[in-house]
Amino acid sequence: MVLNYIWIAFFVIAFIVALVRLIFWGDFEVFPAMMDSTFSSSKTAFEISLGLTGVLSLWLGVMKIGEKGGVVNVLARLLSPLFVRLFPDVPKGHPVTGSIFMNIAANMLGLDNAATPLGLKAMEQLQEINPKKDTASNPMIMFLVLNTSGLTLIPVSILVYRAQMGAAQPTDVFIPILLATFFSTIMGVLITSIYQHINLFNRTIILTLGGACVLVSAVIWGFSRLDGETMNIVSTTVANILLMMIIMAFILAGVFKKVNVYDAFIEGAKDGFTTAIRIIPYLVAILVGIGVFRASGAMDYVIQGIGSLVEACGIDSDFVAALPTAMMKPLSGSGARGMMVDAMTTYGADSFVGRLSCVFQGSTDTTFYILAVYFGSVGIRYTRHAVACGLLADLAGIIAAIFISYLFFA
Repeated sequence: MVLNYIWIAFFVIAFIVALVRLIFWGDFEVFPAMMDSTFSSSKTAFEISLGLTGVLSLWLGVMKIGEKGGVVNVLARLLSPLFVRLFPDVPKGHPVTGSIFMNIAANMLGLDNAATPLGLKAMEQLQEINPKKDTASNPMIMFLVLNTSGLTLIPVSILVYRAQMGAAQPTDVFIPILLATFFSTIMGVLITSIYQHINLFNRTIILTLGGACVLVSAVIWGFSRLDGETMNIVSTTVANILLMMIIMAFILAGVFKKVNVYDAFIEGAKDGFTTAIRIIPYLVAILVGIGVFRASGAMDYVIQGIGSLVEACGIDSDFVAALPTAMMKPLSGSGARGMMVDAMTTYGADSFVGRLSCVFQGSTDTTFYILAVYFGSVGIRYTRHAVACGLLADLAGIIAAIFISYLFFA
């Protein structure tokens, strides 16, 4: 229901803004630009889905081997003490806990191509135990918020973009991104737990959060001792080695359990193809709405308004020029990436705005894209508090990114 109102608002606001620009400023290009955006966004949505087909087939095939080989069940049993508290409506030891773990692990390593199909598999399993098939359940929302908060240990793509844009030290945003995305995830869990009346004051959750803090600190300490080029090589190598180890573990587990590994892979891969086809309408809807909103100039006016408000309050407004990346990230990953590159091009990769844009890009994930794809893949129409929790986690990440960037770069 919330997505319905948001989608309508994209078009209504865009039309009003475009009409004002046409009548009062004689801007005859705005409506053609908006219509062009509808066609280009539709094409982009289809291309994204088409591009996902192979990746979905691959990873859902691998996951099917893991299921039949018992790996997913082992992960489910190991994670039950934590997941039974964060996901109290999921039966203890249910295979979905293993799928959720695999998705979160892929996200943390910055392996987007692997994370999406694993996330879709987890959402499908959550739908199986959902009593209301058209309404998002509490576990679905908690899982979605964990995705939208964008916890990433190794932001490889951002470091590569900074290197391409001529940054003197491409990895200087690594620690700020890690801190900002960590705060975003923690706040997302806290906010969703409050909505769902989940008690976080128990030993398991406290130990887990404490362990996560130690892990983040260890990663920060380890990578801070490396030079930029070595950090890029190590982070990319570690991520890909871990990914290949997962594939090998699943295959060997299937062999040990005397599973026909090839047939199991084909069975899972078929699900990947049908899932990719199923999400096309949802992607078209959300990307067209976002494209029209951008093309009308409404996004630019929102940013300018925020800048004026900040200056009126007597607050330093240096961060405002980087806000387009933050505002775009919940709507479109590629759009936010474009904003980040534009900021580095305009202000310089080593400028405060250029660095802050990179931290914004890495601190959260594409909330509305994830909502459309994950919920759309299982036919969820009523999202309940998912949008509110996801956007509040994004807001926490944005605020953390601003303060941390001032601390590191101002």
